[in-house]
Amino acid sequence: MSIEIRKVKKEDVVSLKEVLDSSGLFPSHLLEEMINNYFNDGSSTDIWFTAINKDKPISIGYCAPERLTEGTYNLYAIAVHKDYQGKGIGKKKMDYIENLLRENGHRVLIVETSGKSEFELTRKFYHKCKYTKQAVIPEFYDKDDDKIVFWKKLY
Repeated sequence: MSIEIRKVKKEDVVSLKEVLDSSGLFPSHLLEEMINNYFNDGSSTDIWFTAINKDKPISIGYCAPERLTEGTYNLYAIAVHKDYQGKGIGKKKMDYIENLLRENGHRVLIVETSGKSEFELTRKFYHKCKYTKQAVIPEFYDKDDDKIVFWKKLY
């Protein structure tokens, strides 16, 4: 399988919705509103990226600058279509975004996830990608659903 990772194009949106429906990351009907500024504002510093297999997007990633910081980005979303999970695509996507940010002079990437047991593999993935757990914010998402914050210096 030959995978290319690149920034999202407008024509990718339908396939990206399929990725979201498959992965359960967030409801796919929210995507168009979330990504609209990225497509329509040439000065947007948001980054939407995807992995392509046979000309079709099979993953989604989204990060944006953290407000009131210098050189810090937050990875708000990363998911791979369920049919392609466990093949190293997530790691390749993390390498891609880290390199892109580093090349553009950014210093830090923050990633966040739920503390629920069903997100244990996600937390292990961030550890495997050499992120350091920096904070636990109790009951952030909901009662009994903590926010776990990971950090990585990019240079």
